[in-house]
Amino acid sequence: MSEERFGEFVLVRRHGHVAELALDRPKAMNAVSTGMARSLAAACAALGDDKDVRAVVLTSTHERAFCVGADLKERNSFSDADLVRQRPVARGAYTGVLELPVPTIAAVHGFALGGGFELALSCDVIVADRTAVVGLPEVSVGVIPGGGGTQLLPRRVGAARAAELIFTARRVEAGEARELGLVDLLVEEGRDREEALGLGARMAANSPVGLRAAKKALRLGHGLDLRAGLEVEDAAWRSVAFSGDRAEGVRAFNEKRTPEWPGE
Repeated sequence: MSEERFGEFVLVRRHGHVAELALDRPKAMNAVSTGMARSLAAACAALGDDKDVRAVVLTSTHERAFCVGADLKERNSFSDADLVRQRPVARGAYTGVLELPVPTIAAVHGFALGGGFELALSCDVIVADRTAVVGLPEVSVGVIPGGGGTQLLPRRVGAARAAELIFTARRVEAGEARELGLVDLLVEEGRDREEALGLGARMAANSPVGLRAAKKALRLGHGLDLRAGLEVEDAAWRSVAFSGDRAEGVRAFNEKRTPEWPGE
């Protein structure tokens, strides 16, 4: 397993074709400062360009928290001009995770609040252990979810449920979070990272060309009417139909062996 650090607070560990993107600011429960946001965006850009990466798992090194959201201590020192300047930096962190071209899995334990939950929502699948507490409490401090929460949450649980959660600013514990669809897989305490990495490995065993094309079709087609969505799917199919991965996949199936993906 190799490691690479992006700035002071973001660590990337390689597990074969799975990249673990670890939030590593334990003294602040992974609160997202300006510096951490820059590092997260840089790490995502590097991983997105790396053809050897087939899946990304977003984790935390803190024992009791995934991420508690924006660094409000830092924000308290900001002038209005500072806040305006910081906004695109903050957005870059969330969109960096959201726009990763490979499957992404969040491994959540403890608190995932505000921007922390938005980072998880930016992933394709959320694995949570029984200590998880999630929520978007931004209206309780005079703002709104600004890392994608008002758009990603209703896409996951529906408009009315998202409205109730955002307007009340309430925290949701693991069991209810699973029932409401705020998280996808609920695992035993302390097993979120292990289970998420295992899921990532199962995904990464598949064609890297297929994975990227399937994610693109899923993301671009969401919200379109069926006819338009099927056109998106057809374009994605055409992008892989004549690839080396497709040829190898069919050949390996007929030869009853594990594919050796060329990745092109």
